[in-house]
Amino acid sequence: MGKTPKVPKPGKALLRCLYVKEAKSIREVAESLGCTKDMVYRSLQKYGIEIRTNKRRSSLRSYKLSELDEGVKAKGIRGYARELGVDESTLRHHLKVRKKPD
Repeated sequence: MGKTPKVPKPGKALLRCLYVKEAKSIREVAESLGCTKDMVYRSLQKYGIEIRTNKRRSSLRSYKLSELDEGVKAKGIRGYARELGVDESTLRHHLKVRKKPD
């Protein structure tokens, strides 16, 4: 058999937070947890968390949720989406996913 991992496998809640809510890559999650990307990948599969494709990720992930909310309140969803250079539906979807409870 293989070696026993030195780092415990990441928990489902932590993976959902980092990978799903914060939209970090598998590599970023592995770096922040101090484990391998293979361990993160296998854990995502084990917990049934859908693995993203290699499509380009939204630039909205670099903004804090509070910043996005303030921008929408000040300029409206359409005006703020235009300012950010994204489609209105993209901004709506991003806000919905980030606000979704675990």
